[in-house]
Amino acid sequence: MSSVDAILATKYPAKAHARRVVEALQARHGEVGAIYLEAQKTRLIEDNDEPMPFRQRRPFFYLTGCLLPDASVIYDVKTDELTLFIPPIDEDSVIWSGLPLSPEETARLYDVDRVLYTTDVNAHLAAIATKQGGKAPAFAIAEQFSSDVDFKGFSTTNVSVLKDVIGDVRVVKDAYEVALLRRANEISAKGHIAALKAAQTATNERELEGVFISTCIANGCNEQSYHPIFASGEGGATLHYVSNDKPLVDPATQQRKKNILIDAGGEYQTYCADITRVVPLDGKFSTETAQIYEIVLQMQEECIAMLKEGVRWDDVHALAHRIAIKGLLKLGILRGSEDELFEKRVSVAFFPHGLGHYLGMDTHDTGGYPNYEDSDKMFKYLRVRGNLPAGSVITVEPGIYFCRFIIDPVLKSAELGKYIDADVLERYWSVGGVRIEDNIHITKDGSDNLTSAPKVLAEIESLAQ
Repeated sequence: MSSVDAILATKYPAKAHARRVVEALQARHGEVGAIYLEAQKTRLIEDNDEPMPFRQRRPFFYLTGCLLPDASVIYDVKTDELTLFIPPIDEDSVIWSGLPLSPEETARLYDVDRVLYTTDVNAHLAAIATKQGGKAPAFAIAEQFSSDVDFKGFSTTNVSVLKDVIGDVRVVKDAYEVALLRRANEISAKGHIAALKAAQTATNERELEGVFISTCIANGCNEQSYHPIFASGEGGATLHYVSNDKPLVDPATQQRKKNILIDAGGEYQTYCADITRVVPLDGKFSTETAQIYEIVLQMQEECIAMLKEGVRWDDVHALAHRIAIKGLLKLGILRGSEDELFEKRVSVAFFPHGLGHYLGMDTHDTGGYPNYEDSDKMFKYLRVRGNLPAGSVITVEPGIYFCRFIIDPVLKSAELGKYIDADVLERYWSVGGVRIEDNIHITKDGSDNLTSAPKVLAEIESLAQ
């Protein structure tokens, strides 16, 4: 049994998470009597009697590890008791869906002290309030609890802070969460390898998307972390490309496109992988694509080498831009001095997004505190600001893109146009975009790369043939 298997054979550490949340709440807001959270409700598709795709509420999952819909949880802070509430048996639904888990069966699955039915929620809250003498507040999340839930008896009911507190606590992952993220990455890596191997014979982007998703499902990731990106040719310059249905032969030239950018990750028990690779469509990268690929790989490798507890993410992002500038100067795409190009933010035209984001139960996970009002365009779209704590997991995803919509205004600028050689640039438009993305666990003295999908250029080419 692997170390990941051994960790995941135990229960999701719900009570430890509840204690961490209470500790953070007490540090910021004083006394805490109880926490109340609800699971996502079963909802029907509009104009249809089928349920909508289910996505568990993340705050609820963090304190339960439970994927059941229509459930609730109460944490009694004074007694350190975590109680999960499940819906009572609906006789009509049993005909269609079979018997649900009993309270006893549910209690064996989750790290909770007891399991009751949701019809007991109000009585349980009232008992806690009475026991505490009405001196402590209850905490819930606005618009995420039913109107018939009664907090009477608590000193107050705070519905404004719990969501953000849980979000901040979630930034630092425990060993169980890291194991879930590692498993999501292991499965997603298999999907990337399968798509890579199919790239040479595929005729349309959707074929490769199908290969990736089917591989993920076959290996235990039944859901995707996000809508995947399969962007061929110049489509790779669109950061959040959504079509995934274009032919791999350019209809204008009848030539096979050079490469495809694949940004895809499976979700394993609500925890996400987020991986990007670029694959040659004829088994070998063109000279231009290989040149850009090596620059981006250097950007990523040097940034990862910089990572450890307390490093300022803004500084890592700036390093990525400096490496991009050096590489584009060497190719002749940029001209001028490195410092001047950096100060003028010319590289933003080729690397317009942030270096990465926190990763966990959400692809763009909580706690990053971006500043989208930042007047500095190099940092405006940076999704994480400030120092990285040990235990956080962050994506490192530098890229270089040849997007006419972004670069053309710079070329036409009286101030900035002189820094780009349009003649040299002309050779690179067909590259589209190159992004390489791994998922990195920050430790006290360094980092641990959770992503095993191949990314060395020679290995990519070898698998693609």
